[in-house]
Amino acid sequence: MSAADTTAGRTVTTAVPARLDRLPWSRWHWSVVIGLGTVWILDGLEVTVVGNIASRLSEPGSGLPIRSGQVTGVAAALYVAGACVGALFWGRLTDRYGRKRLFMVTLAVYLAATALTAFSFAPWWFFLFRFLTGFGIGGEYAAINSAIDELIPAYCRGRVDLLINGSFWLGAVGGSLLSIVALDTDLLPMDIGWRLTFALGAALALVILLVRRHVPESPRWLLIHGREEEAERIVAAIEEKVRAEKGGPLPEPHGELVIRQRGGVGFLEIARTVFHDYRRRAILGFSLFIGQAFLYNAITFGFGAILTTFFGVPTGHTGYYFAVIAVGNFLGPLLLGKLFDSLGRRVMISSTYLLSGLLLFGTAWLFDRGVLSADTLTACWCVVLFFASTGASSAYLTVSEIFPMETRAMSIAFFYALGTAAGGISGPLLFAELTGTGRVGDTVLAFRIGAGLMCAAGVVALALAVPAERRSLEDIARPLTAVGAGPGMPGGGPGTAGGGPGARAAGPKSADEPGAPDGPGTTGGGRR
Repeated sequence: MSAADTTAGRTVTTAVPARLDRLPWSRWHWSVVIGLGTVWILDGLEVTVVGNIASRLSEPGSGLPIRSGQVTGVAAALYVAGACVGALFWGRLTDRYGRKRLFMVTLAVYLAATALTAFSFAPWWFFLFRFLTGFGIGGEYAAINSAIDELIPAYCRGRVDLLINGSFWLGAVGGSLLSIVALDTDLLPMDIGWRLTFALGAALALVILLVRRHVPESPRWLLIHGREEEAERIVAAIEEKVRAEKGGPLPEPHGELVIRQRGGVGFLEIARTVFHDYRRRAILGFSLFIGQAFLYNAITFGFGAILTTFFGVPTGHTGYYFAVIAVGNFLGPLLLGKLFDSLGRRVMISSTYLLSGLLLFGTAWLFDRGVLSADTLTACWCVVLFFASTGASSAYLTVSEIFPMETRAMSIAFFYALGTAAGGISGPLLFAELTGTGRVGDTVLAFRIGAGLMCAAGVVALALAVPAERRSLEDIARPLTAVGAGPGMPGGGPGTAGGGPGARAAGPKSADEPGAPDGPGTTGGGRR
């Protein structure tokens, strides 16, 4: 029997969330970023390497009898399918058993699957372990984003989350450059080079696994699972490290949260909370993930094929072009991320989606007219993806902060899986088919589909995005276990959504107000 089961019904008053949110940035926060966030570098490495080595794998003598279309189509789709299944499977366990336990297990699954991919001798083996690699990565999305948002202070959560999710593209740069070396037959035999790229991914995962051991469990998760004493010890230890680094007292936390501990949250309650109480936010999350998933999983998977098919770029040189694009992708979240905490979520999410979609339409028009070269196409993509990568990263930030804590990992998993399944499984299959025809019009069609979905998501964000900047997670979405908030707590005080006992019966509130779910009979909020 879990601690949560034995303490169900007990009421606890705590200032742990406020204590975490008021901490100044410190070396401890950097350790969290490095321990948890660097996994996206591995994901970027994986996706980019496979896209760039597709042509080599299909050549005689590669040691793997497989066609290029199977790598960019079937294998890519299986990787994404594994990520979708893994997100749902591990996401549920993350909410139930904790962030730390699962972000250790999922990384171990990724490590093992990647290592075994290097030993592929037949297509079925390659497909199987591409699926299992995605299965591990999918769990990482849920566990890591949950833990990061619950440990990073509210005043900088947006920029930090975007930077971490954008680090995918550092891995893409590494994957592009690594593929150049791996495909150089003057350095490595044809049947060995591509295998070493997967072996390197496994080695990097092992290093991250060792670093990650020192990241603590989320104190917020511990609180609602009957382990408040452990949560207090962890927060006190963090405060002591930060206090010693800063050489002075820390700012005073403001407000307390009152929660009534309970057992686990079932699927029906999660579904009711997300799709009934917060249905406008659910529409927002679904739209953002559909747009970014189709653009990235459908189009960038085939970028190397576009260069070789339409511009005659040698297989061994596509990595140079993709490295340039990856740099543009990383610079977007790096340079624009801070605006999500200043200008706000609604302005930045909608503008990055709309700009990237419109610019992609322009790129498709230029490509259709035949005025682009490999270099100018790459330049166009750099500009498009500077904004698109920022928007895509904000999708993960959005769904990880706008739903109650008890449903956080499962919400991330669901929207990632649903959006990615729609755009990421069908996308690579469709795009591989379109680019495989060698007709310009077919590739232009794929570009336009991705652009249209990005613009549509931008319009939805303009209408429904939640102003979550610089607000505590408990203020944005009231925990299901909360029965009130002490004086000074954001959203606290009698008669508010974050007030004392009986607050759930308070009058209708806007969906953008603290803790207010979406419900009937209001402008988008208020539970009757």
